[in-house]
Amino acid sequence: MADPYKTLGVGKDAPQDEIRKAYRKLAKENHPDLNPGNAEAEKRFKEISAAYDIVGDEAKRKRFDAGEIDEHGAERPERKFYREYAEADPGFRYSRSSGGGEDMGDMDDIFADLFRGRRAGGGDGLRIPGADVRYTLPVEFLEAANGASKTVHMPDGKTLDIKIPAGLREGQILRLKGQGQPGIGGGPPGDALVEVDVRPSAQFTRDGNNIRSVLPITLGEALNGATVRAETIDGAVDVKVPKGSNSGTTMRLRGKGVADQKSGTRGDHMLELRVMLPDQADPDLAAYVTDWEAKHPYDPRTKGART
Repeated sequence: MADPYKTLGVGKDAPQDEIRKAYRKLAKENHPDLNPGNAEAEKRFKEISAAYDIVGDEAKRKRFDAGEIDEHGAERPERKFYREYAEADPGFRYSRSSGGGEDMGDMDDIFADLFRGRRAGGGDGLRIPGADVRYTLPVEFLEAANGASKTVHMPDGKTLDIKIPAGLREGQILRLKGQGQPGIGGGPPGDALVEVDVRPSAQFTRDGNNIRSVLPITLGEALNGATVRAETIDGAVDVKVPKGSNSGTTMRLRGKGVADQKSGTRGDHMLELRVMLPDQADPDLAAYVTDWEAKHPYDPRTKGART
């Protein structure tokens, strides 16, 4: 794999937020679900995911920048040896040559002592945990709000069944334990980190745990009041529009919002009323309103005006 910074198209001094945005943009463009049958896009997606696994993690990024690990996340051999040497048991030996320099002796003996020390301490040798893998999961607005089950294809070709909890927010990361890269030497596998990309809804917007939407009503419904159907994230419900309602009037449907992920308590649904005239201009309506206004003049622009 190439330099992870170059793969993501960012500089080495880029902040984590910029790296995250670059990854999400490239992951969307090359996502296998959006490029079916495109082997080049799938290859590119795997490279992007691998690069983000290194520089998207602050701890790994520091180690990569310091030259301790390579672009695959593997520890560089020379760094690994000196770290193992520094952490070795007291039984680990080295000898001094007659010239005053340090003679490391036979390399096989050194590593034999090192692993013998590890076994004496109860270990079975070098056990390295597997690397985490990252994945961006597109989720529909209602799936995030109400919860859902999704079957997704990971960058390594593995298929996973993922349960989307109700109330999931944009950018949240689901950690799937043990679904990452396999470990080395019996080490535990890494995790799959699934970042959620909630697609916007044409009808609803989210405000904390509340849901907001616009409810169109006729002039007659606004003047006289009416019972009308309104869509919520749970489906359609009947709501009572008060007499004399204006555009901008907001009605609260309690408990019809999104469930809080910690308490389970649901927010509310805020319905903004919007008075809509007929699509086609009606001369009778226009004449009636003109006559009415002549007899009942009022100026809505003076209401609440500054003095």
